[in-house]
Amino acid sequence: MTRQLHLNAFLMGTGHHEASWRLPESDPVATTSVEHFQRLAQIAERGTFDSLFLADGPVMFGNVAQRPSGVIEPLTLLTALALVTEHVGLIATASTSYNSPYNLARRFSALDHVSNGRAGWNIVTTAGVDAARNFGVDEQPLHAERYARAAEFIDVTLKLWDSWEDDVVIADKGAGVWGDNTKIHPADHRGKYFSVAGALNSPRSPQAYPLLVQAGSSDDGKDLAARYAEAVFTAQQTLGDAQAFYNDLKSRTHRQGRDPNTIKILPGIVPVLGSTEHEAKEREAELESHIVHEHAQRMLSGLLRVPVEQLDLDSQLPDNLPAESEIEDFKSRYSLIVEMGRREKLTIRQIIGRLGGGRGHFTFTGTPEQVANTIEEWFTNGAADGFNIMPPLLPSGLELFVEHVVPILRARGLFRHEYTGRTLRDHYGLPRPLNQHSPRFSESVAI
Repeated sequence: MTRQLHLNAFLMGTGHHEASWRLPESDPVATTSVEHFQRLAQIAERGTFDSLFLADGPVMFGNVAQRPSGVIEPLTLLTALALVTEHVGLIATASTSYNSPYNLARRFSALDHVSNGRAGWNIVTTAGVDAARNFGVDEQPLHAERYARAAEFIDVTLKLWDSWEDDVVIADKGAGVWGDNTKIHPADHRGKYFSVAGALNSPRSPQAYPLLVQAGSSDDGKDLAARYAEAVFTAQQTLGDAQAFYNDLKSRTHRQGRDPNTIKILPGIVPVLGSTEHEAKEREAELESHIVHEHAQRMLSGLLRVPVEQLDLDSQLPDNLPAESEIEDFKSRYSLIVEMGRREKLTIRQIIGRLGGGRGHFTFTGTPEQVANTIEEWFTNGAADGFNIMPPLLPSGLELFVEHVVPILRARGLFRHEYTGRTLRDHYGLPRPLNQHSPRFSESVAI
């Protein structure tokens, strides 16, 4: 079967551009509108996207003076989206640092049941001291410790999702026997970070496990992805950087004893579309004209760990930036921004313009055919298995992509015309995981 693209719609309020909320067509309170997100989900499904994705963090992000803030908790919101869609996958971000495995395993199992097998978990370790202090922790754990905790957290959730074998339920009314107790397996886990005794209190879900997604690009993040992830959201600015990341992660996955084809790598792309190149550039300029540079300078100052006074808008990056080894949060994004600024000799104003579109993700401005050409180039040259589509403006940016880019990709044989599977794992071409307590699992491990 011809290899085909995987497309995920990354949905963020009024859009990924920092100033999207200021355009006349935007609804500045869309971030808490269920109807807004339901419409977006239906647009993504019309475009036969594999999945849609909601970011999240247990902290007040940014400054309410700068852009719309406040979100609906993603698993709750995705349940509402499941009720108005039939096929598109539903991926929620949830932290391993500020959750318990039992409650998280239960919530994702519930979403998988409600959606008939369309749930996905974007696994994050959550950086930042502000988040830590919301949970009674004065300082955030070190980067390596957050990833060690994440690995144990995932191991426990897998035990919980496997705590019911698939054929527990007998439902013999005549005999008065509902289920087989011998096929319930308590987690019985005692580790460094977690102690979980019992079995999950719901049957194994349609997919068994939600699709496991990861987005960290540090060495620790890539090692975690190679061990567990089935889809990876990443950020690269150039084809060469994307190829290097792709080859590195596929190699790490192979060294973990996994088939590299079972991990799908989806770089983010922010498509600024116009019917002509000139029209697309006008839209990009319109968005950038609404950026409030004082706000953006303060955000960049915090990310780069330098005083805002050193970030003159018309100068390049200062020389006294810390090394990546000194950064404990957002390591990969820090390196991406610094490397981009140094490589292209960008001014602070230009860096802010780039980050305004997608916080370091690849922004491409052009016609639908030019965007499709770039997607095809990366896909066919070992840089991507698909893309995380990040419209700068919502809903119009997603509508334009579905109406004008998707038909080009379909005509080239790169993307599906219709859904052929039922679950999110079906869309990504991945099997339903065997239960670790089944004889077939033991046989597969032995092989």
